[in-house]
Amino acid sequence: MVKLDLVAVAYFIAAALFIIGLKRMSHPASARGGILWAGAGMLAATLATFFVPDLKNIDLIIIAIVVGSAIAYVSAQRVKMTDMPQMIALYNGMGGGAAAAIAAIELIDGSTPGGKKLGPDVLVLATVGALIGAISFSGSLIAFAKLQGWIQKPIRFVFQQPLNLLFFAATVGLGVLLGLGDAPLVLIVAFFASALIFGVLMTIPIGGADMPVVISLYNAFTGLAVALEGYVLKNPAMIIAGMVVGAAGTLLTQLMAKAMNRPISNVLFSSFGSASGAEETVEGS
Repeated sequence: MVKLDLVAVAYFIAAALFIIGLKRMSHPASARGGILWAGAGMLAATLATFFVPDLKNIDLIIIAIVVGSAIAYVSAQRVKMTDMPQMIALYNGMGGGAAAAIAAIELIDGSTPGGKKLGPDVLVLATVGALIGAISFSGSLIAFAKLQGWIQKPIRFVFQQPLNLLFFAATVGLGVLLGLGDAPLVLIVAFFASALIFGVLMTIPIGGADMPVVISLYNAFTGLAVALEGYVLKNPAMIIAGMVVGAAGTLLTQLMAKAMNRPISNVLFSSFGSASGAEETVEGS
């Protein structure tokens, strides 16, 4: 009990450091220090996790931390300042993917005979977090590809909007079935596949000039997904950090959309740039 209380205190301190860091990032003069504050919070939360009672797969956790840290260090050293937007998109996608992966593990475990059964509230939040995280993951990867120049033109085709709505409706419908509990593995796989495809379809018609707003929106998605999965794991640091990132990302998206004279509804319905005609569509559209 004492160890668990200390872990909770450490998570609270980590969350406070996240908030302080985010506040300092709001001004160029203190942004560098803000990154260090937030990094200290992440370090505190990571170390505290090792003291959670009955923690399993510690060796795999350590390997993942070492490999991930090495990749991040090398890529951060080599990336050019002009390439920072796509790096942010890529890292944001990883956050959404991590949240979706957490949900996938919990949902699969809950559907396995003898596995941990999730309560109705936890099951619903895990499903919603999985939906948002998966969309943020695949959508952010497309945003990265666009900013990197791998996808140079918006991809638009006939009946694109109805197809997007169809995939969104199918994903939500599958999510509702998951929320009812006792879902078979094939249903879980179909849900994640549909969510990932929708994230791609949602992003491919958007022009490169609008990508900053889209990335900010996906950043908000990732924060919300992390907060929801934090509730599933009963991890207060994830809940607070995710809520802060989600709120900040939402506000930033609104401000950027207003500055660019782009309604938020255009982002959600994949119609950015469609009225301007400034960018060409793919052949056959």
